[in-house]
Amino acid sequence: MIISNIDINKNKLEEFVRVLLPEYYEILSENADEKICIDVNESLQLITVKSSVIIGNRTVKEIEISYEKIGNDYFDQAEVMAKTSLLKLSGKEREYKWGALIGVRPAKIAGRFLNMGLSYEKIADILKNIYFVSEEKIKLLLDIVKRQEKYLDRETIGIYIGVAFCPTKCTYCSFPAYLLKGKYAERYDEYIKSLYRETSEIGKFAQEQKLKINTIYIGGGTPSILSAEKIEKLLITVKENYDLQNLREFTFEAGRIDTLDREKLQILKKHGVDKISINPQSFNEKTLKLVNRYHNREEFDNVYSMSKEMGLKINMDLILGLPGETTEDILHTLEELEKYNPENLTIHNLAIKNASRLNKENYRHYIELDYKRIFDKIDKVTENKKLNPYYMYRQKNSFQWGENLGYSVEGEESVYNIEMIEENKTVIGIGAGAITKLIHYNEKEKRNSIKRLVNPKDPLVWVNELPVRLEEKKQALKNLFESKYEKFE
Repeated sequence: MIISNIDINKNKLEEFVRVLLPEYYEILSENADEKICIDVNESLQLITVKSSVIIGNRTVKEIEISYEKIGNDYFDQAEVMAKTSLLKLSGKEREYKWGALIGVRPAKIAGRFLNMGLSYEKIADILKNIYFVSEEKIKLLLDIVKRQEKYLDRETIGIYIGVAFCPTKCTYCSFPAYLLKGKYAERYDEYIKSLYRETSEIGKFAQEQKLKINTIYIGGGTPSILSAEKIEKLLITVKENYDLQNLREFTFEAGRIDTLDREKLQILKKHGVDKISINPQSFNEKTLKLVNRYHNREEFDNVYSMSKEMGLKINMDLILGLPGETTEDILHTLEELEKYNPENLTIHNLAIKNASRLNKENYRHYIELDYKRIFDKIDKVTENKKLNPYYMYRQKNSFQWGENLGYSVEGEESVYNIEMIEENKTVIGIGAGAITKLIHYNEKEKRNSIKRLVNPKDPLVWVNELPVRLEEKKQALKNLFESKYEKFE
């Protein structure tokens, strides 16, 4: 068992050990012969942690770490050091490039320290000596935080509109993405009317509350599966019901090339959309067929050229580790990427999500990938294209213990992506599967607390429950904004 003289969150400790120290996982059992003792000594200036491995009555290993007390706003410093001391006890304090940071959003810890008034130099020292993060990842993390800083504000909100249908379901996908057949096809018109309704009512509510909207993101699913007429009506619904004078960015997720044509792109441009995603994922057509995506290179190039011609800014997504892909396949995709000039590029490591078909089929990626060659190539391509990393997130079950990175040319960073990852302000979700995040900044703890309102994923359940859930959402938002962000209970 693990014994400490301070309270440590049991669930967080268990996850920490399971992910980083699997060899200690059995020690968590109260019946284990071996135990670890963590003794924390805290003064006004210093926190010292002594951790020991004890078998029977014999101490077989002992370590000590110390760090100055950073301040009362870092109220959980002792607990953090208690957990990270286990890395040093195991001899793994320099084994993981991300050290003890196992969360999805590593930039949030740096943001928390900035809110406490610490310098970047001091934050780097904390990351190195408390969290054992490598110099390489500290630089990446702080470079990203510096690029994000000018975009973060708590005076505005974001709007997300989700379209829950796709032409086909990609095998790796876990998002709400339903096919237009059977009962969904029968009630499709009702679904569309409900989407217009929630979009309209949230817009009117936002105006009544005098909310400043700086980002709108239409995602899914695949919103470009809608007909040109329905896309135009959705965009007109936004223009007629939202105050857009503070709008900084209007993005439309058009990731499936096989759902796009000139007319749809012209409608997007006409009604104020300035950014679109067209996502190759891979430039190997055999891979696209394996994952249930259907477009060829000629179709992709045609959509890319039309979008550039109309002045739409482009994001491209790539996924590393797709089924059947070798290192050479991925390097080929990166070579082909050099032929394009997107304003944004997002590179994901494939993770097997619970709701994906790959997970249901127990897919495992047995092809060993040379990540050094791959990442060296990514660095070369992004440097040549003047694409800088500006947002990052990590995910569980990824084949590569790394991070997913968003790149952009200077000044074209996606504000919505930054706000969603950093969870810095309220984003209202509209449509089946959309999540509303109510954000309250806790002045005492110097960090945000979050309350989530989740729309049903199934489009027909969402349609059925919309009248009640919409009113509940508006009331929750009203309470939040009228109370000036009082703490959630």
